[in-house]
Amino acid sequence: MHITKASYLISSPEVDKCPPADRPEYAFIGRSNVGKSSVINMICRNQKLAKTSRSPGKTQMINHFEISSVSKEGAKDFFKWYLVDLPGYGFAKVSQAQRKQWEKMIENYLRKRENLVMVFILIDGRHEPQKIDLDFVNQLGEWQIPFSLIFTKADKETQRVVSKNVKMFLEEMRKTWQFLPAHVVTSAIKQQGREKLMGMISDMNKEIPG
Repeated sequence: MHITKASYLISSPEVDKCPPADRPEYAFIGRSNVGKSSVINMICRNQKLAKTSRSPGKTQMINHFEISSVSKEGAKDFFKWYLVDLPGYGFAKVSQAQRKQWEKMIENYLRKRENLVMVFILIDGRHEPQKIDLDFVNQLGEWQIPFSLIFTKADKETQRVVSKNVKMFLEEMRKTWQFLPAHVVTSAIKQQGREKLMGMISDMNKEIPG
């Protein structure tokens, strides 16, 4: 798959204000400061598309990006889909009331957005399994929402450490999950994992009726 155009569309404070659910949608979410914007920019090959920040809690609304792609460079089989940047979960310097509001907004989006094809959960590959990530994974399981895992920042640790952390996370999941989701190890700096992610999205797009 080759992306021909990627542009910011709108930021919505709640799911009812989102754009019409008229095309496939892929959402990205993770703990604050996990490198979500960098992964989105890597996928779209546009370093200015999603705003990156060193301050956790920067993303505060449901951000839609409009994507146009073709099966390969030069092809004419244009396909349109949405990429969605969701607020991070976990630490952010906001009030308890604001945090609850974010959580409700995210839950409503995940459970009510009918064109949502896949949620990509981003996990920092430098660290051993974190309870907050496992809890979120299990929550999506309870809601029966399809998801895949993206392990980020692989360039900031040795390959051995990242591989060990990924293995440990999947082993934790195996304690309660019969089947494990697809996972990708990424480095936005080295473009690692981009082709695999593009292939996953392309395959899912092909399964969309019409």
